[in-house]
Amino acid sequence: MNIIITSRKFRAKESLKDFITSKLKSLEKFNSDILDANVVLSFTHPKDSIKTAEIVLQVPGKTLSAAENSEDFGKSVDLAIEKLERQLKKLKTKRIAKKR
Repeated sequence: MNIIITSRKFRAKESLKDFITSKLKSLEKFNSDILDANVVLSFTHPKDSIKTAEIVLQVPGKTLSAAENSEDFGKSVDLAIEKLERQLKKLKTKRIAKKR
C-alpha cells in the first residue's frame, strides 16, 4: 500500500505521520488489496482550530473516502478510519454475496 500524507499550510510532525501510517496499516486486515491511501490534513477554520482529516483509499474497482473534523488531528484520523472500516466491511460482504 502506498501512503501519501499531505498537510496543508503547516508541517506535520513525524509522530503524527507514524500514527497515521500505523492506523492505515490496520485497515489491511479488512481488505488486503488496498493500492493507495491519500491523507490530507488541513485546518477548516484556523480561528476556531477545527482540524480536518480526509482519507481516500484506492481499492481495485472502487474508491473509498472519508472526512472528519475535530479539535485534534489524531481524533479526526481515528474517526475517518472508523468510517473506512465500515465501508471496507460492506464492500467485502457485497463481494462475498456476489460470488454465491
